Amino acid sequence: MVTTNVTGGGHFYVHTRDPLQAWSEPVWVDQAGIDPSFFFDDDGNVYFASTGDQGILQSRIDLETGKRLTEPRLLWAGTGGQYPEAPHLYKINGTYYLMIAEGGTEYGHMVTLARGDNPWGPFESCPHNPILTHRSYFSPIQATGHGDLLQAHDGSWWMVFLGIRPNGHRPCHHLGRETFLAPVTWMSDGWPVVGQNGRVALKMEAECLPPAPWEPEPPRDDFDAPQLRLNWNFLRNPNAADYSLSERPGWLRLAGSAITLDDVGSPTLIGRRQQHFACQATTLIDFQPQVEEEEAGLTVRMNEQHHYEIAITRLEGERQVILRRRIGSLAAVVKREPLGDGRVMLEIKANRDRYEFFCGLEGQAAISLGMGETRYLSTEVATGFTGVYFALYATGNGQRSATPAFFDWFDYLALEVG
Repeated sequence: MVTTNVTGGGHFYVHTRDPLQAWSEPVWVDQAGIDPSFFFDDDGNVYFASTGDQGILQSRIDLETGKRLTEPRLLWAGTGGQYPEAPHLYKINGTYYLMIAEGGTEYGHMVTLARGDNPWGPFESCPHNPILTHRSYFSPIQATGHGDLLQAHDGSWWMVFLGIRPNGHRPCHHLGRETFLAPVTWMSDGWPVVGQNGRVALKMEAECLPPAPWEPEPPRDDFDAPQLRLNWNFLRNPNAADYSLSERPGWLRLAGSAITLDDVGSPTLIGRRQQHFACQATTLIDFQPQVEEEEAGLTVRMNEQHHYEIAITRLEGERQVILRRRIGSLAAVVKREPLGDGRVMLEIKANRDRYEFFCGLEGQAAISLGMGETRYLSTEVATGFTGVYFALYATGNGQRSATPAFFDWFDYLALEVG
């Protein structure tokens, strides 16, 4: 696995013989740019490509040490689109194909291709470049790019690539960049065609591979397993002591730290990606805060400056439920209600345009506390690529919480297909 630490260190790769077991220490590669990739040639040479200031750079490296065996060379600057990046080099039927992304990772994104007889080029641009793009094309899928070719065991060819599903007018997207798959056919002149002449649809006719479906993720997580499911993510580097599945069997315990949802740090939080425009996230929480402003609840989060949450806290000496919205430098508790004793159900219902927030004591009907627009958690407003998360969290809002929060279960229910 190869990637770039853009905040310090640069490119590195790690390796293992079993991805479920331990991985190696990082092996660093001294080469400029981002978006690194390997190419392993038939003769045993290993090439390392990355995105440079003027186009695609490549060097030959020693795989054991990461040391460069050649100076980086400029391979190709693309077809004239901005930000030529994301290189992948392939050898297919004796010819070297260099595939890159151009146009930036926004609505002008595209995949372009060149080929040559040598891994160093020169490279001839494909006559029907871009081989994949939805720029200036009306489609529910936009910003298609960052592709990678693969050949399946039955000989068929496919491309995996990134795209977004915008919403509203003017369009914006809050589900983040998603991975798409399209069939690839090869023309008699040796150039590939992606999808329907370089365009794709949400559903496409293709010679499909034999079905091998994954077991669907159950809607409910009862927190009965000794470890969290793989669909849960932490934010940055969590403090393991703040999380427990064993202190109260069948419950997730979150101990709030001083770090808040507004801080660039690792708050006590586990998140699950929102994958559907229409869905709902629900949890049952047992939390009796004893100190002012201790807080725990359910948030829908894009980043530190863009998030909404419904939470239990202690204010003015009593337990309350609050609805808070944070949009850039503006933050406000838009609703607060006294909350009696007992466990509490918190719920967020989502559609394309808004989130609605509900609260109710266990066994009682839930009431709506308010809503927040999806637009203000979108990439176009908040920046970023990852999309929003539904997350369970706890915080002492500047000091460590004296009281842990316990979550009995969490439900994620899709209300639409796709």
